[in-house]
Amino acid sequence: MDIPAVRAAYDSQVRQATWTAEPGAVIEADARVVRYVPPAPQTSCITWSALAAESADAVIEAQQDYFGARGTPLEWKYYDYDEPADLPARLIAHGFTPDDEELMLVAETAAVQAPVELPAGVRLVPVTDAAGVAAMTAAHDGAFGHPSPELADRMLTAVSQTPDLVQMVVAMAGDDPVAAARIEFVEGTDFAGLWSGGTVPAWRGRGIFRALVAYRAGLAAARGYRYLQVDALPASRPILQRLGFQAVASTTPYLWQPQGGTM
Repeated sequence: MDIPAVRAAYDSQVRQATWTAEPGAVIEADARVVRYVPPAPQTSCITWSALAAESADAVIEAQQDYFGARGTPLEWKYYDYDEPADLPARLIAHGFTPDDEELMLVAETAAVQAPVELPAGVRLVPVTDAAGVAAMTAAHDGAFGHPSPELADRMLTAVSQTPDLVQMVVAMAGDDPVAAARIEFVEGTDFAGLWSGGTVPAWRGRGIFRALVAYRAGLAAARGYRYLQVDALPASRPILQRLGFQAVASTTPYLWQPQGGTM
């Protein structure tokens, strides 16, 4: 895989995209930043930036003024090749808090396609309604150890309004949701994104995570997507890299909350 070419394609096709299918959300772009702005009170995101050292602080302050006026939280999605090189330190100086660093991994879809193999008694169930979202949320909360009400709200909207662009799946052991994941299809690009893949602790090490990757790779291949992209935490990186994913960049969310708000 040509890593610089993949990185350039991801920047131009995904990070700098100026269209979103998410209901109520807009993307605003200028020469320096691209902002994803969902309906309040959801967290907005700077998805791409190209800043010069002499003007970076002013641009950061302008984003804070903008989202401070909206009264909504902001995530600045930093990639380790973004300029200037000291952008993380500048964000921290302006009151942003770094979240966990993730490794952006990419694989050729065709290279990771494999049969979906599950342990005995486990089945995969596509999420198509509110009950499915509830099961997915329960699995997600058990896997990651914290509730995600904003994610649940977004997935409810996706199920009802954009089911062709966001597809979710839950691994069920009897009546218990034990793992879940979703895939997002970025229309007009080469990339399908793998998100929120996780297994509750009692069911780890049995191949369910690999099965979720294989299942979603099949969905992406059926639609003709060339690449699968995932922002991986340390626990999932070895599995994904054994499946053929390669590191493209490290990425860190920097979070900021307007004065008087709560994260």
